[in-house]
Amino acid sequence: MEKIILGFAGEIASGKGTATKYVVEKYNAVPDRFSTMLRDILKRVYVDQSRDNLQKLSSALRQNFGDDLMAKVIFEDAKKNKNSILVIDGVRRLPDIKYLKKLPEFKLVYVEVDMKKRFERITKRGENSDDNTKTFEEFQKDHEREAELRIKDLKNHADYVVENGGTLEELHAQIDKIMAECQNGR
Repeated sequence: MEKIILGFAGEIASGKGTATKYVVEKYNAVPDRFSTMLRDILKRVYVDQSRDNLQKLSSALRQNFGDDLMAKVIFEDAKKNKNSILVIDGVRRLPDIKYLKKLPEFKLVYVEVDMKKRFERITKRGENSDDNTKTFEEFQKDHEREAELRIKDLKNHADYVVENGGTLEELHAQIDKIMAECQNGR
């Protein structure tokens, strides 16, 4: 089987992580996340891993080292990885896609769901230090930040679009269909 590299994009709490976890568990994929490198830096410098700090660091790195810096890291990691299936959680920008599409095995999957459902998910999961206390108004403001503004446009560049407003089984079925197409060389 040829290598398969799926990149998941979508707005905050759309289900990118859930989709990634499913591919990792069912298809023995190796996961990677754009935010991992940011979390590593924040942890190393003893700074809180809040969404605000992650976005500030991302902006600073991209501003000083190029808009595609993080995609270059993911790209190099993917090239070195010998596993046949890789999954990348958190593709956020057009320069990321343009860079990652240099890998012929790369396919972009856009995950979408309405804002109310995403808000419910983010406050339940509490991945970032400020998620559990976030109000709906604060969640809406999060979408106005530089790191979030262009995400919806990524749907126009996706190889696949997954609607994640239903059940977990429905999400899994959509991903299974994508994996079958990728394994058959689409």
